[in-house]
Amino acid sequence: MNHILKLNQNKIFEKKTILITGGTGSFGNHITKILLKNFNPKKIIIFSRDEFKQYCMKKKINIYNEKIRYFLGDIRDYNRLLEAFRNVDIIFHAAALKQVDSIEYNPLEAIKTNVYGTENVVRAAIERNVERVIGISTDKSVCPVNLYGATKLCLEKIIIGGNIMGGNTTKFSVLRYGNVMASRGSVIPLFKKQKEKGILTVTHKEMTRFTLTLDEAINFVLNCTDKMIGGEIFVPKLPSYGIVQLARVIAPKAEIKIVGIRPGEKIHESMISPHESYKSLDCGDYYIIMSKLALLEKFQNHPDFHFKCKEGFEYNSNSNPLMEDSKLRNLIDNLS
Repeated sequence: MNHILKLNQNKIFEKKTILITGGTGSFGNHITKILLKNFNPKKIIIFSRDEFKQYCMKKKINIYNEKIRYFLGDIRDYNRLLEAFRNVDIIFHAAALKQVDSIEYNPLEAIKTNVYGTENVVRAAIERNVERVIGISTDKSVCPVNLYGATKLCLEKIIIGGNIMGGNTTKFSVLRYGNVMASRGSVIPLFKKQKEKGILTVTHKEMTRFTLTLDEAINFVLNCTDKMIGGEIFVPKLPSYGIVQLARVIAPKAEIKIVGIRPGEKIHESMISPHESYKSLDCGDYYIIMSKLALLEKFQNHPDFHFKCKEGFEYNSNSNPLMEDSKLRNLIDNLS
């Protein structure tokens, strides 16, 4: 059992006002339900730009829940963020444009949201003396080959830089993890649909990916919020799967058609590059990448600390152990 992916009873959320940017997405919906079920927050603010998604979320969770507030706004609008962040204690920054193909076609829009929008979040959080800000990143930020990954790399740098910009009054940290099973953009719903026609399209037969469930992703985020000191990137230890393996598990009798790798797509993903190894710590169930070597000393006596990673170490989905077919099948069955 990876304990960082199992929810701990963290006292940090008790009577706190929590804001989620991009709060109507799958991440925002699920973390809101878990916070309400397992903790006692004072208030949860859903900040997003789509009024229809807010309407749907109200109906899904509880339109009459007095602890939830719905703020219409865009992270591109600094003044609206200043209004929304008043008296907020913790911010989960999940708002982003995420579709690789759309971002490649609309690069400036992605930069306005993912980069400049993140800058606005950081500046407004400092201005409002927010206690903690957690930026949600992705393995695609590591040695990026598409603009989405590049904007997430910028997000990481901006979030971590917030500790310096704010004089360490607000704590800023980043969480970097792999593909969330059956989330928007996941290949699993596509394969299930293609199974009906008996042909599954695979871009490259050698492709591998890190994976975790939505529950595990939320648990990881909440646990790290409690552990953070500011200035670090948290990376969970996750299993990998092969794309052909996944296709066979979902549709054992279907034909697999190789269609070729798409622009901006990697065969394998990394969550720690060799260039980050010298400032990375192995903490048992997870890694921590430090923004500067001086922060390493703060973790020397931490109970989770195991050892400093060897220089040149890479955490890659290809060299990582693949999940057993039976476990992968069980996870997929539990999603439906």
